[in-house]
Amino acid sequence: MSLLPCIEVEPQSPATASVIWLHGLGASGHDFEPIVPHLQLPEDLPVRFIFPHAPQIPVTINGGMVMPAWYDILSMDIDRKIDEDQILTSAAKTIELVEREIERGIASDRIILAGFSQGGAVVYQAALSYDKPLAGLMTLSTYFATAESIQPNEANKEIPIHIFHGTQDPVVPEVLGIRAKRTLTDMGYQPKYANYPMQHEVCLEQIQDISRWLQACLNG
Repeated sequence: MSLLPCIEVEPQSPATASVIWLHGLGASGHDFEPIVPHLQLPEDLPVRFIFPHAPQIPVTINGGMVMPAWYDILSMDIDRKIDEDQILTSAAKTIELVEREIERGIASDRIILAGFSQGGAVVYQAALSYDKPLAGLMTLSTYFATAESIQPNEANKEIPIHIFHGTQDPVVPEVLGIRAKRTLTDMGYQPKYANYPMQHEVCLEQIQDISRWLQACLNG
């Protein structure tokens, strides 16, 4: 299978770690590309950032309009009816990017999966079911869509997880981020959680917190 098309942001010196970061519904890999310089990662931590583009598919909640999406959303009620086969396919495509990084010489435990909104739902599935240890899992303004069906892999039972959410999010209400934290805790993980007075977006304070967390994961 062909790899997802991606934007790649290379560090000044050869990368020793990678972050694969998935965008939300209707966006593209360009969405989070501008954040990289604002993370102000130290020069002695050269990280490659990979921002894949979702395929163009019809999205039911948007009247069947074709747009970039990791999976179809059938209804927007609090429990979110989704196309689970499509989310599993997107998770598998994300793992293909992880495997490519390993082929490029980045150890699996130097790779972080991150995702915003729909992208976050995909990386929950991808990271927790992956059979090699990862450096971390970061989810932003999202929900744990496959919580009831996922088959977690022991390889990532100790994975560092950080959930970020806006307290005023009208798209993915914060209750879903809190529910994900509770579910993960019940499953034996130790997720960190942070919220900010914002809507379905990111803010400067959050970007600074993300930078600190990335450094902690990759320097630990």
